[in-house]
Amino acid sequence: MTEPPSGTVTLLFSDIEGSTRLLRQLGDGYAAQLARHRELLRSAFESHGGRVLETEGDAFFAAFESAGEAAAAAGDAQHALAAEAWPAGNEIRVRIGLHTGEPRPVDGNYVGLDVHEAARVMAAAHGGQVVLTEPTRALLGDGVPVRDLGEHTLKDLSGRHRLYQLELEGLPVDFPPLNTVANWTTNLPAQPNVFVGRER
Repeated sequence: MTEPPSGTVTLLFSDIEGSTRLLRQLGDGYAAQLARHRELLRSAFESHGGRVLETEGDAFFAAFESAGEAAAAAGDAQHALAAEAWPAGNEIRVRIGLHTGEPRPVDGNYVGLDVHEAARVMAAAHGGQVVLTEPTRALLGDGVPVRDLGEHTLKDLSGRHRLYQLELEGLPVDFPPLNTVANWTTNLPAQPNVFVGRER
């Protein structure tokens, strides 16, 4: 089994927003739309050197040796989906997440927190949106237009993660807030010490 690229790679996750609703509405017609969606995305990813590692249901997992190629592939995928003549009211809208790291290749796939982070970034996005992490943005440089979406808490991951949106010419750029963990704050002061031996 050929191992995927090692070292620093950019991971891409995607899935269809509202796929269950589409399945209910389209019935038997959903299979044809799903297949067309797969053709468009696979073509976009592979044309930029992407290695498709997994496809499950309506989801893709791909790896790129270049962050720039990953971003270009994501943009081409969104443009191809937007240009497709889907049935009115049943358009395929895909959310895409990008994260760059050094996951460990194992049995033709990857393991490590970088994989989970890329998946969580995708899950935070909306259909038609491409969201990326700070490590990916840093490798893109200033020539690729992005919108700073601020710091967010991602499910099951520690710390705060600064996320960005890839700005795609000719496509919508305004989306609802990301689907990230709510960052609740209170007006309670921090507890200075633990209550040890103070039964009363």
